[in-house]
Amino acid sequence: MVLARAWQAGLRSRNPLSINSPVLKHTRTFSVDSSVNGTRPKPRWQRYLRRTGYLGLGVGVAYGLDRQFNASAIGRNLRTLWACAHITAEYKMNFTPEKSEQIPELHERVANIMFNLFTSNGGLYIKIGQAIGANAGFLPKAMQVKFASLFDDAPQIPYSEVLSVFQSEFGRPPSGPGGMFEYFDEHAVASASIAQVHKARMWPEPGQAEGEGQWVAVKVQKPAVAKQTEWDLGAYRIVMWLYEKSFDLPAYFVVDFVSDHLRRELDFELEAENAQRTAAYVAQDPRLSKTVYIPRVFPALTTKRIMTAEWIEGVRLSDSDAIRRLMGELPGASTPLRGGTRAIMDPMVELFSSQMFLWGWVHCDPHPGNVIVRPHPAAPRTPQLVLLDHGLYVQLTEEFRRDWCAVWEGLLAGEWSVVDGVTRKWGVAMPDLFASAVLMRPVKLGRGRPQQRESEERGKPIEEMTNYERSVMMKAKLKGFLTDTDRMPKVLIFLLRNMRMVQGNNKTLGSPVNRIKITGFAASRALTRRTTSVDLRTRLAEYYHYAFFRAVMFSIDLAFWVARTRQWVWHALGLGRDGMGFEDEIERSVRGIAKSSFGMDVGADVFDG
Repeated sequence: MVLARAWQAGLRSRNPLSINSPVLKHTRTFSVDSSVNGTRPKPRWQRYLRRTGYLGLGVGVAYGLDRQFNASAIGRNLRTLWACAHITAEYKMNFTPEKSEQIPELHERVANIMFNLFTSNGGLYIKIGQAIGANAGFLPKAMQVKFASLFDDAPQIPYSEVLSVFQSEFGRPPSGPGGMFEYFDEHAVASASIAQVHKARMWPEPGQAEGEGQWVAVKVQKPAVAKQTEWDLGAYRIVMWLYEKSFDLPAYFVVDFVSDHLRRELDFELEAENAQRTAAYVAQDPRLSKTVYIPRVFPALTTKRIMTAEWIEGVRLSDSDAIRRLMGELPGASTPLRGGTRAIMDPMVELFSSQMFLWGWVHCDPHPGNVIVRPHPAAPRTPQLVLLDHGLYVQLTEEFRRDWCAVWEGLLAGEWSVVDGVTRKWGVAMPDLFASAVLMRPVKLGRGRPQQRESEERGKPIEEMTNYERSVMMKAKLKGFLTDTDRMPKVLIFLLRNMRMVQGNNKTLGSPVNRIKITGFAASRALTRRTTSVDLRTRLAEYYHYAFFRAVMFSIDLAFWVARTRQWVWHALGLGRDGMGFEDEIERSVRGIAKSSFGMDVGADVFDG
């Protein structure tokens, strides 16, 4: 028995298929540690390194293709989403009662992230950032400072890209043999985020000699903009949706309206039509036709990406010192124009008041860079305003136009019921705050002071609140301000932007005109136009209403002239006059109300044009 077992064990040890056989052991080891061709595989770290290299190569190729053929649209969107994730994480982790003292630093970091995003992406991001900055008074102080420096300026594209746009649109070069113009300056005179402007001279007309063609301004859209637009607007839609969901504040309701108007701003044929329509309105107004000019456009030399308009020489309103020298308020002009800066701002406020209340057709970008002042061609000592950049307009419905007139007249005539009825119709609560935003001056409606009423609602003085408590209170007020976003007229976004810029222009020039008075009378005139007769009782009621309105306007005008007189006295004494104008006093009052009532720290330059 023992010998038999020994013999079987020996047999198993010699069997090549035995589990413990050296042959099977070798075979198992070979099958695990060898490849098919018999070579040993590379170590794991080398395989990971190779895969990382392939991934990096793929990302690099995708980046190159996106940059070359898609104007970096995908990369811009990834940058946007990363910035949004960063901002969301910052607020989720650091906006807490325990970190109340660090909230100003939090706002500073977020402001830097947003500013860097807008400036890095450029294009439509600048336009979106400026739209946000137009209401910077509702943002934290750090964001107010950052958005105030967000200018629509960008490097020029090379002439080779300008040439490609001309070839695409006209099939011809800008100049040279067979060119669109006799002369075309290859160096742009101005460059913004979506387009740049070149000076050119048209071919001479029959009867003109060589070199006598008209000088024109040629606006050329940058090629990357068309590729980036839908990507940028898609990212804007995602960002606003995330903002609304993350912070529980109404924001997404404006996306479609804003996106549609930004698209319109990229259509230069539409801009040319806007300019022609505005020129027709101006020509029909006997007052404005003598003081305002819209440059002539040339439809035959205009496409969706190229627009040609009359070249205008003058001084941009953004150069306030040059404007004052031109108008004789500072030394330096050989033949200063008559009327001082009042002769500039008076027709400007009249122009935009007529657009809002009479025409229902409103230019929404009247920043000082889009206004030129020149001597009137027919009266060289009289100033003439030239309005540029007609890409962004809004059309008011007749119902909204009349409601807008009623709000303005009701605010100035003390008709609380009218203002309350219209604002509730628009889905807007807190009429005190809305009225202050419209008039750009403190307004209280109804009984009692707003500060007292809100202090009772809060139950705690704002001075005793922490930064976190103030922020929470402000968020609640913003949510309560819009009770029904579906009913809110979206055009209010652009109208308030327009008014803010006009006010800033008036302030920059030392508040030479009573903006509120001019605008109020324009609203009243537009509202009282009648085509039918009324009974005696109704007419007497209207006379009483108008008398009260005139009394309020007189009090506002009196306050304006008191401020104006103080300016003159200080200037005569050599103490300067900056910061002493009527608009400056209004702003100080608004900032005081915002601080004491809403916990908003509004910067002194947030209302600048």
